[in-house]
Formats: sequence, structure tokens, C-alpha cells
Amino acid sequence: FYVQDVMMTALEQTPLATATLAGGCFWCLEAVFTRLRGVHDVRSGYTGGYTPNPTYAEVCEGHSGHAEAVRITFDENLIAFSTLLEVFFAVHDPTTLNRQGHDIGTQYRSAIFCHDARQRAQAESVMAELAHACHWPDPIVTQVVDAGVFYPAEMAHYRYFDQHPGQPYCRAVVGPKVAKLQQYFIHLVKETSGT
Repeated sequence: FYVQDVMMTALEQTPLATATLAGGCFWCLEAVFTRLRGVHDVRSGYTGGYTPNPTYAEVCEGHSGHAEAVRITFDENLIAFSTLLEVFFAVHDPTTLNRQGHDIGTQYRSAIFCHDARQRAQAESVMAELAHACHWPDPIVTQVVDAGVFYPAEMAHYRYFDQHPGQPYCRAVVGPKVAKLQQYFIHLVKETSGT
């Protein structure tokens, strides 16, 4: 029992942190971030608006003020917040205001919801570096705002891509983002991406 107790104590002391990101449909971001080493959990949900306990339908209508977002729980010893941001900016277009591809509306805005001053500083630094490098022809419009209440999405959205890989939106939109992750960030991907 001693070895098990030591292992449990070490696990309990793991420095887990939270990141909240929005960049279009949350199915895309969830599918990407669940595959990264050091990420313990990714939950799709709604944040940044004013409607309490919104439903998916209410958010899709665009009147709740909320963005579709993901809340990522990660081990800072294994993956840095800045690395999460690097992946975030690689898998969505941060230059289109309130839009990702055919998904249009404020609910699809690009945003980093910061949980502390350090995250805000890192977000602003990463964005300044990307702007300086002229990575995109248009300016970055990603919002950097304080994290607020996060409302988890309905369970039907949990691991949506993994549950429905053949669904047309998943094939056309989510799949290419996961493929991009595998192509450019294979060194960060879990050996078994379903865990």
C-alpha cells in the first residue's frame, strides 16, 4: 500500500492549471487539445456572455453573448500555457472577426480567457510575436479577456469528433485540424490519443 500511497500523493500534487480558449466550433478545439500530452481534460462549453446556463441552441442563435469555448486542464510540468497557445493559433484563423470558415457570429469569435495575470502576459507576448512575424496577411483580432463563468456544454458534445468521425462537419472541418496537429505538432501528441 505504501507505493500506491506515494503514487497517489504525487498525482495529487501535480500542478494542474486551466486554460480557456475560443476559436470557432468547440468540437474542433476539443478534438485537437485532447490529443496533447500533459492535457488531462478538455470540456466544451460556453463563456464570455450574459445568459446564465445557456443551451447550445441559445448560443448558436448568437444572442447569449457567449462564445463556444474549451476549458483545458493541463499539467504545467508537461506542457506550457504558451505551447497551448502555439497550437491554438496554428489550428484556427485568428484574423477573422466573429468567424471561422462558414461558422459566422460572435459565438465563433477568437478569444483567450485568461485565468491570471501570467496567462494574460503570455497571451499578449505570443500575439505580439506572431504579429511581428507577419504570420498572416491580416491583423490578429483575438480577444484577450479575463476568464469568467464557464458553462459546460451538454454531454452530447463531449468528445464529439471521436464519437462521430464520419459526420460531415467532422470530416470537412474538424478532421483537417486534427491532421494539422499530427503534421506540425506530432512531438506533442499523446501516444494513444484516445486517452
